[in-house]
Amino acid sequence: MTAALPPGVSGTALSVNLNKVALVRNTRHLGIPSVVRAAIQCLEAGAQGITVHPRPDERHVRLSDVFDLGELMRSWPDREFNIEGNPLHNLMSVAHEVKARGLPLHQLTFVPDSEGQFTSDHGWSFPQDAETLRELIAKGHSLGARVSLFMDAEAASMNAAREVGADRVELYTEPYAAAWHVPSARALQLERFHAAARAAAAAGLGVNAGHDLNRENLAEFLRQVPGVQEVSIGHALIADALEMGYAATIRAYRRVMDESSN
Repeated sequence: MTAALPPGVSGTALSVNLNKVALVRNTRHLGIPSVVRAAIQCLEAGAQGITVHPRPDERHVRLSDVFDLGELMRSWPDREFNIEGNPLHNLMSVAHEVKARGLPLHQLTFVPDSEGQFTSDHGWSFPQDAETLRELIAKGHSLGARVSLFMDAEAASMNAAREVGADRVELYTEPYAAAWHVPSARALQLERFHAAARAAAAAGLGVNAGHDLNRENLAEFLRQVPGVQEVSIGHALIADALEMGYAATIRAYRRVMDESSN
């Protein structure tokens, strides 16, 4: 199931990762900026989903934020709530509690990061992770969630991801972003991502993408990589929002995304 798009919007869905809002909030004990108010403004401006990555140390989004956002998403039944993280750490217990409270949970994105890792920087490996993931994906499905695996853009791994039960893959786009300003390197990365997306579709997987995508590099990525159903963007989008405001930023990203499909 693809995240629902507001009236008049077509193509790839935009899910906003709010971790950096929580990071700023956590530097003081005043409750500002508000993660929930940020989500409201993004949704009102046309974002199709909200993403959070509640790490075990709660250095960004806290467990209470997950529940507060889940309550908010009840009022937005045409949008999606995506919770990402390592299913070997706290992700599955968070997901169980979300469902126990009767809150919406549309997608679980499994990310193989370590507990103290600065940011996600690699995807799952096959066949090494296959058996572990198979059981965890089945548990995610038992909660009624779609399961997406955070993956490097390796076409050869897509069949294996589908065989363990994944519904989608989220292609890790930092290598593309890092190559953006070198045309030859950028072209090579786009070939990799194009091939990976084609292989994912052929295997019956949906395709998401995320990490270091921004207003500058997003349009070409979407033009060259077929069938991307959702992008999850946090750092660059929140940085833009500091200067432009949430609503103007969401509208700017949606314009970029809509133009890429023309």
